[in-house]
Amino acid sequence: MNKEIVVNRTFEEIKVAVLEDGKLFDLFIERRESEKILNNIYKGSVQNIVPALGSAFIDIGFGKSAYLGVDDIIAQLKEKNIENMIKVGQDVMVQVYKEPISTKGPKVTMDISLPGRLLVYMPFSNNIGVSKNIRDEKEHDRLKSIITEMKKDIPGGIIVRTEAEDADEYEIRNEIKYLTRLWASIVSRFNDAKPMSLIHKDLGVVFQTIRDYFSDNVSLMHIDSTREFRDVTEFVKIVSPELLNRIVLYDGNVPIFKAYGIEEEIKRLRSNKTRLQSGGYLIIQEAESLCAIDVNSGKFTAKTSQEDTATVTNIEAASEIARQLRVRNIGGIIVIDFIDMKKATNRQKILEKLREATKSDKAKIKIWPITKLGLIEMTRQRKRESLFSLLGDTCPICKGLGLVLSKESIFINVCDEIEQLKFDEYHGKIRIKLHPDVVDYFKERKSRLKELFNAEVEIKTSQEIAREEYQIIFE
Repeated sequence: MNKEIVVNRTFEEIKVAVLEDGKLFDLFIERRESEKILNNIYKGSVQNIVPALGSAFIDIGFGKSAYLGVDDIIAQLKEKNIENMIKVGQDVMVQVYKEPISTKGPKVTMDISLPGRLLVYMPFSNNIGVSKNIRDEKEHDRLKSIITEMKKDIPGGIIVRTEAEDADEYEIRNEIKYLTRLWASIVSRFNDAKPMSLIHKDLGVVFQTIRDYFSDNVSLMHIDSTREFRDVTEFVKIVSPELLNRIVLYDGNVPIFKAYGIEEEIKRLRSNKTRLQSGGYLIIQEAESLCAIDVNSGKFTAKTSQEDTATVTNIEAASEIARQLRVRNIGGIIVIDFIDMKKATNRQKILEKLREATKSDKAKIKIWPITKLGLIEMTRQRKRESLFSLLGDTCPICKGLGLVLSKESIFINVCDEIEQLKFDEYHGKIRIKLHPDVVDYFKERKSRLKELFNAEVEIKTSQEIAREEYQIIFE
């Protein structure tokens, strides 16, 4: 599989796309006016404790209070009641693990973790572990042996990331030295800082992508900004010098995202309909904490049977759903309505395909077996707002419903309102002002209005009137 990273920097935003065989699989956007705070570390002040919820609210100087759950308090402080662990007015070090979404503030933890390219260092933990994605038993045991030996001299927990596979001991030891020094500097800054202040800022979106994705299986990192190219080159010289020749400055005349077809893909992501190659399609309906996905066969028909049509479409849909969840950054509860299949073996195939397709997702995912209604329920870790929320605002007309009043409904409302005025016989003129989108519908039914009210009716257009509104004037 050919993997590429494409970086587009403009004055207002930075966009990073991860492509697999030319297809978009991950998309990250960082905007100037909506700076990300995920993984940042703050010196916060306990603002309020709510024992009934087992939680506290922390002022980190962000504007919205951060939510700290009882399970996010470090193990050394664990007590039966949250009010025995922390006190109002106390200064605490917290890290953001979930960005603010809609009206909700950020979620924070006191159990700090510092990710590097090869390792994750957790100062308040004693756990050690190796990524489950490293499946070679010998390599798994080798890495675990290295960190077990290192752990004797280093307080805290260590997790080996997938990128550490085949890394030598020297690289691993160098990274843990860097992470422990970083932790020491964070502690020092915490002691000196004023409450409600930032003490450690996580890497920007480009450098996070290098840390999390840029490895031997990436053939090219294409960057269209000279400044970003220079900064990335200097960073990679330190962390992965062997990959330096894979970073290329883009000098084409066509914008880089357009050249790769990514701009068109982003436009398609704004739609709730996604087409499958077979001719089927997905309908993706996103709500604040729930996403419903409906699979349809569309024009596709297998030559053998309806069961085969459903199975082939569902298998293709499972792969595409996994991709759509990543690029749209959909999190929370997800319910998928696959096309009904009678055979249990086919239903199991779909479940296995979905699990396989979501394995490479960096977000934590849990998938349950197919229900009696043929639905698959799953959860996907939500760390930041979805792409849909980032790119759009709630429609001022439908207020997020996705529907506006039909022209027929508006016509009936106008008739009812005039009729309620109870004019038995009106000899003047009735003027109705409407939104341009509705005017033609009314003009086609002008004779019905005249017959109903026994009066002359004039239909007028007004750009100042909202689509569902109208004005009735009696002259």
